[in-house]
Amino acid sequence: MTVMAPRSTAADLVRAAAVLVLAVLQIVVAGLGGSGRIGDGVGVVAADNPTPLLAAGWAFSIWSVIYLGFLAYAVYAVLPSQRSRPAHRRTGWWLAVSAVLNPLWILAFGNRHMIAAEVVILLLLVVLAAVYGRLSHEPARGTTEQLAFRLPIALYAGWVSLATVLGTAATGVAEGLPGDGVLALAAAVTALLATAAIVCWVVSSATAVVGYAAATVWGLIGIATNDRPPAVGVTALLAAALIAIVTTRRVLRSVESRRVALG
Repeated sequence: MTVMAPRSTAADLVRAAAVLVLAVLQIVVAGLGGSGRIGDGVGVVAADNPTPLLAAGWAFSIWSVIYLGFLAYAVYAVLPSQRSRPAHRRTGWWLAVSAVLNPLWILAFGNRHMIAAEVVILLLLVVLAAVYGRLSHEPARGTTEQLAFRLPIALYAGWVSLATVLGTAATGVAEGLPGDGVLALAAAVTALLATAAIVCWVVSSATAVVGYAAATVWGLIGIATNDRPPAVGVTALLAAALIAIVTTRRVLRSVESRRVALG
């Protein structure tokens, strides 16, 4: 049976247009930030505040995929057939807020306002978690929605989940906490174990888990391959392997494997 979307309203158009404009603005600000015109690049600032959890520079390239995925979602959501759908009404303004918070984070982090950046990325994590949670309660309406909507948001939420941990460590160093030594090493290993536990809980209970897990595994491998202390590198690899195993097992054992994997 075909499910008809409610009639589109002016409010739906305003919301969808706002998300699209902000998605473009997000890319522009990210480009300016990466070029050094409005601050240093994310990888540069992170490298200047080294911690045992510092990821390799290539790991930050996932931001390009996230921005393009968010733009694809914004274009999809503004289509006449999509604007009035309940899923977009429940998440659209939340995602608009995320597209405001992200440029603010780029400006704060790139200009080394570390405390402000930490506050912003925590807010971004809360917003994305709210969206990801809401989307987990209803299935996508087909492959297009899974690829253009559910997957980009899952990837974004997964990366920000890990980036928040990395950002917290960098902020600590910027504010005077030690970035090396026994205490820093113990804190890093503990943070990795806690992150792995949280991510495994998410992929065991949510949907669209492939994107979420892939982003965190990407970041963990970035940490492990960045000439970190052996204990951190091994823990990061074990965490990545555990997340991959839990995710694969959840998808393969589910009677709705496609929904679990892609939403």
